[in-house]
Amino acid sequence: MEKIEEFFFKILEKIKLKKLVDIYKAHIEVMRYLIFGALTTVINILTYYICLYVLHIPNLISNIIAWILSVIVAYLTNRKYVFDSKAETPKAIIIEVISFFASRIATLLIDEGIMYVTVDKLLWNGLLMKIISNVIVIILNFVLSKLVVFKKNN
Repeated sequence: MEKIEEFFFKILEKIKLKKLVDIYKAHIEVMRYLIFGALTTVINILTYYICLYVLHIPNLISNIIAWILSVIVAYLTNRKYVFDSKAETPKAIIIEVISFFASRIATLLIDEGIMYVTVDKLLWNGLLMKIISNVIVIILNFVLSKLVVFKKNN
């Protein structure tokens, strides 16, 4: 990840955008979370869209399928690239995985509640509500990952 970042830093500096490099470096953990969070969100929304609109799987089941795929990607990228997990023993990794998935289940319940009320009950647009729900969930997931799952004293 560092080599890719350095490559982009050099490009930004050459086109006189060093200020962006400085901002990125000052907030590297948040910036990486945003990058990989965007990837995870795209996977989540595309999976939801395909399940709901192409495969005609019911709303909440489509949402859970999208959640499963995106949480797997999120754990792998957050562990390695965002929070630089130091958990190495099998026990530490198991605890980390369980706490990651538990925190994501909590935000899944919030996501499911938003989707159920807005799409199934109020009949609002499913894709629009999925995007809005994702914004809320992304913020909550960052806080839980930072303070609970990948806290520095692991």
